[in-house]
Order: sequence, then structure tokens, then C-alpha cells
Amino acid sequence: MAKDEKSARELPFVYTPHPVISMPEDVLWGYLLGDDPTTGNKVIDEIVDVLTGPVNGHKPEEALEAVSSGTISPFLEADTEDNLQRTFYERGWTDGLPVIIPTEERVNAMLAGTAAGPDEIVGEIYRFDIKGMVKYTVRNVAILAVMAGARPEHFPVILAVAATRQQAIMPSTTNFSPMLLVNGPVRNELGINCGIGALSPVTLANSVIGRAWTLMSTCWGYMKPRKNLWSSLGSNLTYNNMCCGENEERSAWEPFHVQHGFKPEESVVSVFRGWIISNSAGAAANRPIGVEMGLQMAAIPASYTRGTIIMDPLVARTLKDTDGFATKQDFSKWLSENIKVPNGQFWGYDHVDWMITPQANEGVEPFASWKKLPDDTMINPYCDPEKIHLVVVGGETSPLWYVSDFGYGGSQSVDRWRSLNSLDECADGSCGLPDEMVEYDD
Repeated sequence: MAKDEKSARELPFVYTPHPVISMPEDVLWGYLLGDDPTTGNKVIDEIVDVLTGPVNGHKPEEALEAVSSGTISPFLEADTEDNLQRTFYERGWTDGLPVIIPTEERVNAMLAGTAAGPDEIVGEIYRFDIKGMVKYTVRNVAILAVMAGARPEHFPVILAVAATRQQAIMPSTTNFSPMLLVNGPVRNELGINCGIGALSPVTLANSVIGRAWTLMSTCWGYMKPRKNLWSSLGSNLTYNNMCCGENEERSAWEPFHVQHGFKPEESVVSVFRGWIISNSAGAAANRPIGVEMGLQMAAIPASYTRGTIIMDPLVARTLKDTDGFATKQDFSKWLSENIKVPNGQFWGYDHVDWMITPQANEGVEPFASWKKLPDDTMINPYCDPEKIHLVVVGGETSPLWYVSDFGYGGSQSVDRWRSLNSLDECADGSCGLPDEMVEYDD
């Protein structure tokens, strides 16, 4: 990487005290005049220093180069299992649970699960500790896959997750939660749970693939409390990130990955992220399922005017056979047109206000028009049906569903990382999205 290119990508960070959301103006001004909670220095002094000082004054350039080039030794001194477990935790490399120690032999065995070379670049991330972008390789991901307890056959899916370039843990004060969805033949080949208890901790593949994503966030600088992890409550969903497979065989509709341009025979992983999940248990039995879902979605702040519904195959079949929604798109369109809330309720949520108001001020529709309406005017907060996603998961033991504000963050091909034949077939980009990750909702 050229020096000028590298310098342009170095982002200094200054932290203020919290909370920030909903705080009055005088409190926020006080934060600027107060101390940075990570350094103890005056926030306003740090801001002035960043804006007027040398570009590289806040990061030892050598550290970035060492991590990027691999000149830092990847090996620890030999020690007992207990001591190594303690060392890994103390260095911030684990989620607090025991890990499989990634010996050279185990990492090499994991690398046998892909035809990709160990030094092939999978993606890059921003490292908060050294304040710079760092590329990670197939070998880097293999180490974390071993730590998570994965087997070599799981590795292509984990590489596809890593290739999304998205972190499971967000450096936010809020309680972000993620979801991993697997589609295609790889589900059955690996025994990924799509049915009974798919979101429960009962299946090896679901657990270790999801945990590997968490360890990527942990080891690569996104889970350091009071340094870059500021979530007040956090989310226990990040232990395995709701990793599951879509129950394509029992679904009444086409699979999620086919909706987004992939072939049915392709294996694909998709990522989602949001804040809120609402369980359908207790929903009224005397109202149509679609109406109940609409009422739940109306009660959730439509922060990005998006949502994802995770439903049992029984629910999907009822929506299709009884209620007449032939496709997922038909039902998403119906929800988009029929979910209505008072305009004042929509703008009354903090997250909606500070995320959507800037768009309204820039003239983005329909937000610009909504901002001018009376509070009691009914609006359709989920105005874009393409941002309402439907996922069919479950074992048909009860017609239940989850409603969430999760947004779809994009997909990556699993086949891209499997055999030599798969790599050759994907050379033209036909097996997935291009190297530059496409984010649909976020």
C-alpha cells in the first residue's frame, strides 16, 4: 500500500462520555469540554489536535505495517493448556469461553478445507487499536475457525462470512444483534440446522460457524470494553449470531438466496443486523397472521424503514395457501402498503429521528414530505417492500415467527471457497457478489 494511500485511510478517534442519545444540548456541550473516557484528556483539545496536528501523529505507523505484513510472530511459546487458555483470554482473543488452542497442526488441517491459498486476502477491517485498515488472510481466518471449534468442512462457510467484511460486534452504545443465514446444498452437507431448534444451541455447525464470526470481532479489535465496545447492555445473540439455515425443503416460497440473484444449487451465506426481535407467542388467534405481523412491525421503531420476519414453514404455508400470497414479494408488498402508524409516532423514536432526519433535510423522499405532515397523519413506515425480508426457518411443531428490524447486509458465495473446481467456476464472479461487498439495507 502506498504511503499516501495508507495515510488517507487512517482515522483518528476521539470518544466523548456517554450517554449521547436523548441528551440535552447543554449536556452535550459539557461532554465536549469534559474528559475523553479512554484517555482522560479534554475532548475539545483532542479534536483540535486531530484537526491541526500531523496526519500520522496518533498512530505508530510501524505497528500497522507489522500487522499487515505479518512480521509479528504468529506463535506463542509452548505452555500448558490452562496457561494458554488464560493467555488467550488476557490478550482479548476470546469471548471468555474456552477455545481450541490453534496449534500449527490444527491450523494446517483447517486450511485443507479450502482450495484457497493460506496467504490469499479474504477482506480487510479497520483496526481501532492501531487506527488503520488491516487485511486478513485465509490463514488468519483458519486460526479463528480452529479456536471456535470448527472442522475443516465448516471452513468454506466461515471464509464466506469473513468475506462479507462485516463485524458481528458493532462499536456502538446500542444493542446491535446479528444473524447469519445459510442457503443451498451446503446446509445438508454440513448438517446445518434449519428445522427444530434451528436458533438453539444444539447443532455443531450452527454453533461453531456463528461463534467464529464472534471471534473475528473479538480478535480483530471490536470487543474491547471502554475502548471500542460501548454497548450499554450488549446482546447475548452474538454468542453464535443466530446462525441457521433456511428450511428450503419445507418452505412454500423460493429460497432467500434465489430471491437475491443466486442459483438454487449455489451455497450462500447472508448477513443481517438490527436491534429488536419480537416473539409471536401470544399473538391473537382470531386475526389473520399477516395482520398480527403488521401490528408487531408497527410497534417496532422503523429505524431504517426495514424489517425481517423469521417464520416457521407452517406460517409460510398458511400465508400462501390460505391468504393467497403466492410469493415472498407479494406478502412484503402487502405489509408495506398496510402497516400504518401516526407520523408523530414514527418521528418520536430517537433512532429514527437522528438517522432519518438528515435524509429528510436533504430532500430525500418520502421522508422530506413526512417531516411536513401533522403528527396524526397515518404513514407507511415500511415504504419500500424490498426492505421487508422473509426467512423460513423452523421444524413445523408450532406456527410461530419472529418480527425484527433486522436489515439485510448482503451475501457471499460459499462455493467460492470450496474446491478447485468451485474456484475456477467462480472466476467470472458468477458464484456471488463481486469482491467489493454490496450492502443492501445499511
